[in-house]
Amino acid sequence: MKVGILAVQGDFEAHAEMLARMGVEHRYVFRPEELEGCDALILPGGESTTQLQFLQEEGLFDAITQLVQQGGAIFGTCAGAILLAREVRRPSQPSLGLLDIAVARNAYGRQIASEVKWGATKLKEEPLEMVFIRAPIIERVGPGVEVLAESEGHPVLVRCGRLLAAAFHPELAEDTTVHAEFLRMAASSDVPRDSHPHEGIPSGAFHHPAEPARRTISECIALLPEDSGARVDPDFANDVEAAIESHREPLIPPAANR
Repeated sequence: MKVGILAVQGDFEAHAEMLARMGVEHRYVFRPEELEGCDALILPGGESTTQLQFLQEEGLFDAITQLVQQGGAIFGTCAGAILLAREVRRPSQPSLGLLDIAVARNAYGRQIASEVKWGATKLKEEPLEMVFIRAPIIERVGPGVEVLAESEGHPVLVRCGRLLAAAFHPELAEDTTVHAEFLRMAASSDVPRDSHPHEGIPSGAFHHPAEPARRTISECIALLPEDSGARVDPDFANDVEAAIESHREPLIPPAANR
């Protein structure tokens, strides 16, 4: 199996490191032809408007849709989940529209308020570690979308067919559970290629720890890759500068210049 990673902006390097740890072949994707031979694609966190513009300008918008139509799997984290969503709110913006969910951008607050939480999941008995960095909130899921994890009453990990979306950053945790599920989806012949309905989620289906652990923003920062000259998006500049002043390192993973 070969997994492509959109590498124009955001924390694509962290996804690459996760896949390397798991022994999965991967490549960075900048152009449509680099999707050829890929069985799956990861849309990383970052700035969704920047990534959307790149997809449109480089012809990747149509190439990604074609990959899904051919049975490829797509995993969107944070900004990548926004790109997958059928409806984007506050503010509205275009998207790939492949996954029947509605998301509100930056709904968890300012970047300096980001944190690590532990939430209920269907993927394992133990609570799942979730790194939230200026994350979107999934406000609606369609009838064909299954909720795999939630936090504070909101879905944060959802699946439909070969599409997987997370409002958080599983690539910044030590746990490989979410990426393993994505790889299983991409490889399994039992997973439908198109969106399909699931039964409603029964009450109590999630495992809820009695006293969910929380970590501070300082501990969240410690999980992020060491900065090596990150390119900061203008919308994040003030928050990042404040974070550097307070913690002496930015809150976003490094982004490579193309």
